[in-house]
Amino acid sequence: MRREKKRKAGWRRVRTQRDVLRDVMLSANECGAWLTLAELAAMTRYPAASISAQLRHLKKPEFGNYEMEKRLRAAADLEDGHGAVWEYRLARRKRAVRARAQRAASRTRTLEQSESRLASVERDLPVPTMVC
Repeated sequence: MRREKKRKAGWRRVRTQRDVLRDVMLSANECGAWLTLAELAAMTRYPAASISAQLRHLKKPEFGNYEMEKRLRAAADLEDGHGAVWEYRLARRKRAVRARAQRAASRTRTLEQSESRLASVERDLPVPTMVC
């Protein structure tokens, strides 16, 4: 029983390839840098095909919903279509939840204003008397 507790206490999570690439790309974005697959492969020592797949995963909501920008590197030779070099930049998306919350708050304020106007109009109306 004690051995299991010791093992669990010393257990540490291993960073995944996706975590490493996310951190490298976000750090590069802070500096305003765009990185190619070859540059990422040189920095991380992961294969370019694997890096490409992990960058696609980072765009998915379950892996962070990051915004991936892609552009053609200016120095690329495009005569025959081969040799095109793409560079990438990763950025955090602005949260849509915040915008939805602001719209909901705006609707609530509008509703409250309408209710207060209605209440003031009701106060000004004469009270009907019952004739039996």
